Amino acid sequence: MRDFNGGVPLPITVTSYVDAPPGSGLGSSSALVVALVEAFRTLLALPLGPYDVAHLAYEIERVDLRLAGGKQDQYAAAFGGANFIEFLAGDRVIVNPLRIPEAFMNELETSLVTCFTGVSRRSEQIIEEQQRRMEGAAIEAMDSLHQLKQDAIDMKQALLRGRIPAMAEILNRSWQAKKRTASGVSSALIERLFDVSMSHGAIAGKISGAGGGGFMMLLVPPERRLGLISSLNEAGGSAGPVHFTTRGVEGWTVVGD
Repeated sequence: MRDFNGGVPLPITVTSYVDAPPGSGLGSSSALVVALVEAFRTLLALPLGPYDVAHLAYEIERVDLRLAGGKQDQYAAAFGGANFIEFLAGDRVIVNPLRIPEAFMNELETSLVTCFTGVSRRSEQIIEEQQRRMEGAAIEAMDSLHQLKQDAIDMKQALLRGRIPAMAEILNRSWQAKKRTASGVSSALIERLFDVSMSHGAIAGKISGAGGGGFMMLLVPPERRLGLISSLNEAGGSAGPVHFTTRGVEGWTVVGD
């Protein structure tokens, strides 16, 4: 309203619904803000593309509301699909769509399991600790962040080649690096669920989002996926398969009677 409607508020009611629980680590809060921006873009017929929608959502969360975090979730929600996203100086972002053969994506989709730990957490606390350690030039934390960046580059190459075992190796390495960035990334519950996962077929895993709770993402041979899901559910998690979507945020208008 401030930027595109002359600061004039609209007399409307907004109703929202989100499948994921709060603090899930799945980027649901950013996805909701992106959806709201897209809804207003549609309502006001604004000439904004996905880059504009994602950046506006980022500004609302990180600048206006001062919520700690990055901007990857907003761009992932706005664009959809499999992308390699570069975050550059000067607030520049480049979303590179990856041309991945359908067979590779099918194999990856059937090799993935997500599991909700049952614990919702405030990601800001972990992110703020990571920021403090970066500002304090903590060597271990900085080295781990550089490792995570390299892992993203390596993961892109492995995905383009459909190399699931290589992706598993990168994911495990990345999980260990992520745990070194802040004390609250993992927990006794998370480690126990990881132990259950590895003993029932999983070959790699990592906590989504900041960590401390939320969802685990696991790689497993497709023939062992159902067994892994059952074992995690018996251990107190809430596990299930994954389904990819190639589309990002969408808005539409409905003509009433």
